Amino acid sequence: MEGWDPNTKSTLTQIPLLTTKAGPRDGAAWTQRLKEEYKALIAYTQMNKSKDNDWFRISAANPEGTRWTGKCWYVHNLLKYEFDLQFDIPVTYPATAPELELPELDGKTQKMYRGGKICLTVHFKPLWAKNCPRFGIAHALCLGLAPWLAAEIPILVDSGMIKHKDDVATSNES
Repeated sequence: MEGWDPNTKSTLTQIPLLTTKAGPRDGAAWTQRLKEEYKALIAYTQMNKSKDNDWFRISAANPEGTRWTGKCWYVHNLLKYEFDLQFDIPVTYPATAPELELPELDGKTQKMYRGGKICLTVHFKPLWAKNCPRFGIAHALCLGLAPWLAAEIPILVDSGMIKHKDDVATSNES
């Protein structure tokens, strides 16, 4: 965590690290890993809410915990921009980080590929590899998606690539 800003360090230290090195094909060990994932997500969500920084909702979309869906949002110029969020847990998890997808932003930024998957290769993947298997879904959201949204959404809004839902509704009524 050397060279990180104090806020990021503080946030990261409050997300529990995971101990079970298991992926979707590891049976009971995967079930244990999922329990740890949920505990970390709950801790991260509670911390965000206590700091009035609530910015996502996700849940497993299947009983196996290999498909996740939800919403994430970013506030820019006092307007909330909300996006569908989805990802699959790779079979090589936790050695491989999940590829976070925002499908409705597909094709709107160069920092995205294949159907709305956000590009985390340069900054996040080396960090994930260094911290495997201690990092999990909550860490991917905190250190991958959150900074990506903070960097990309203001640019996409200011360039007109995305519009606020109220602006779209107003132009449709005209």
